[in-house]
Amino acid sequence: MTGSDPIKGRGAASNPANRFEALHLESDSDGNAPCSAKTVFFRDQSASILSFNNSPDVGFDAAVNPFRGCEHGCIYCYARPLHEYLGFSSGLDFETRIMVKEDVDKLLRRELSSSKWVPQVISFSSATDCYQPVERRLLLTRRCLQVAAEFRNPICITTKSHLVTRDIDVISEMASFNAAAVCISITSLIPELARKLEPRASLPSQRLKAVESLSKAGIPVGVLVAPVIPALTDHEMINIISMAAQAGASFVSYEVLRLPYAVKDLFLEWLQIHEPLKKEKILSGIQTIRGGKLNDSDFRTRMRGEGKLADQIEQIFHIACHKAGIKNNFPSLSTSHFRRPGGTQMDLHLQ
Repeated sequence: MTGSDPIKGRGAASNPANRFEALHLESDSDGNAPCSAKTVFFRDQSASILSFNNSPDVGFDAAVNPFRGCEHGCIYCYARPLHEYLGFSSGLDFETRIMVKEDVDKLLRRELSSSKWVPQVISFSSATDCYQPVERRLLLTRRCLQVAAEFRNPICITTKSHLVTRDIDVISEMASFNAAAVCISITSLIPELARKLEPRASLPSQRLKAVESLSKAGIPVGVLVAPVIPALTDHEMINIISMAAQAGASFVSYEVLRLPYAVKDLFLEWLQIHEPLKKEKILSGIQTIRGGKLNDSDFRTRMRGEGKLADQIEQIFHIACHKAGIKNNFPSLSTSHFRRPGGTQMDLHLQ
């Protein structure tokens, strides 16, 4: 199924078939998507909250994701195909059918209380953004942070939302124990382009303000330039890193565009709708860093790409960091202050 027009406030314009489902509902004769653009929230009955990762290029093992699906609607989101495991589509369903883990804080408390838990950094938003719009009302992420602060278990948050500043009180408390860091993701500084790519995420200016607020609160904060899209956003890297440094970022990183499974077709559709004149140049650039393909799942190259263009992007990144005065030392978060209610730190280290 393909759409022909953008849908206000949405990144995807259609609902491609779920690769795990034999049946698929096609659009009507007018080409309209059979899915309402209105967001619907469902209760997630998961019995656990921590997920574990064994990918060597990710940088963390444990993660908390209070939501499945994300209303930010970023067209390029590599987590879109995960929605297919729930029987949904990677397209509009991903940003309009959101699974909510209402007991997330209780589940986290139970897992951190277990003697089997080995204190380690927990990543927030490893898949979908923990500060998407509904968090303002549900407070699931805040409740999780309060649990992590009680146990003093280190956390690292990645988000596109200025809403993270709401929780500066909790995050700064954890930072005082060297147990917190925040990474703000910025794709483009051009508001019009950002709104098309990430329709319900905070505007770039608001994300930079979040960096400034977090930095002033003494919280280690950095910027993730991601995804870098050849011939569309790659030329912004120097400016993004410069603005990040001015806002108080102490570290930066970057990732190039990834297009796994249905994300590839969704992005192609997005290009046809929003950037038809640049489409071929953008696709050529992606193929240049992906060995002639539009996606590369190899752990060794999927985050940075390979080839001359990928090397150029990396060189520009290092030059930008040098010019901005960023030494790029990601904070080494500590588990030394971890504790369990009713116990002592020394007792816990011996368990």
